[in-house]
Amino acid sequence: MRKLVIAIILSVLLSLNFSLINGHAQELSKYTVKSGDTLWKISSNSGVTLASLKKVNNNHSDSIRVGEVLKLPYKVTDADQTLMAKLVQAEAQGEPYAGKVAVATVVLNRVDYQAEFPNNVHDVVYETYDGSHYAFTPVQNGEINKAYGTDSMKAVKEALTFRGQGSGSLYFYNPKTVTSSWVASRPVTVVIGNHTFAK
Repeated sequence: MRKLVIAIILSVLLSLNFSLINGHAQELSKYTVKSGDTLWKISSNSGVTLASLKKVNNNHSDSIRVGEVLKLPYKVTDADQTLMAKLVQAEAQGEPYAGKVAVATVVLNRVDYQAEFPNNVHDVVYETYDGSHYAFTPVQNGEINKAYGTDSMKAVKEALTFRGQGSGSLYFYNPKTVTSSWVASRPVTVVIGNHTFAK
């Protein structure tokens, strides 16, 4: 019954151009389709997932029309994307591009998996697991404060576009350097380059 009530509330909010974010209703942004636009391009440039863009617009296909006004779901902020790009750069420098996308995806999966992790990018990146050690090594050693490359930001945008899809990785580690037997015991989702991803 509770799920039905929540579904009805969300449906009403979406029909009124509102989205529920962190427990608060916020008005959805709008975008007018221009010549050359695709749903993929709009979702990527807006920092939202293709699936969420289609969902809030009740679009079951990939077709859009020039002049059509689309609702844009809540997006990860520019500051969040910059922070994620710095983390990707520090964690996955020298790794294949797919590995960079996977690192960014881990952050987004943690944001979405609120049972065990914070519900925003900043707090996920800066989370501590015992009060003194950060979940991500680059935060601990200061590498998070360095500049990021264009591939790292591109990887973040791709991860945002496909948010919620994939194997649900919540962790990653280098099996040659991992010191935690707990993380190494997690079910493996994929291995990319020197990183093992797990959930």
